[in-house]
Parts: sequence; C-alpha cells; structure tokens
Amino acid sequence: MIELLRTNDLVLIGFAESLLTGADIPVLVADNHISVMEGMIGAFPRRLLVPEDHARQARRLLVDAGLSHELRDAPRP
Repeated sequence: MIELLRTNDLVLIGFAESLLTGADIPVLVADNHISVMEGMIGAFPRRLLVPEDHARQARRLLVDAGLSHELRDAPRP
C-alpha cells in the first residue's frame, strides 16, 4: 500500500476517499480508530492508502482535483 495523503482534516479525507472510490480505486483510510479513541484532538492524523498498482492513477486523480499540495511525496524508485 502507498500512502498518498496524511491529514487531520476529515472533510479532505472524505473528499479524497470519495474521488478514489468513484473511480473504482481501492482505498483504505488508516488510523481512523486511533483518531476516535484519542478524542479527535488531532494527535494522530488519518492516512489515505491505495494499492501500489493504483497509486499513479490515484495520484493523477487527486492532482486533477486540485489536491496536489496535500499529497505526500512520491516514492523514489
């Protein structure tokens, strides 16, 4: 799995997840449960993960949606 985004912004995570799901890209929002357990104080950001074979398509979709400034750096080969 490749991490594309890490944030405490629930709206941003929801929007990005919706975009990817709508494009039939499998997506996992990691750290949801720990964020709830810590009382939503923002100590543990949520991470948006996609399978490695979908990462390029997912990254392009998020860039096209204007979220390039939110993306984690692409892994180097």
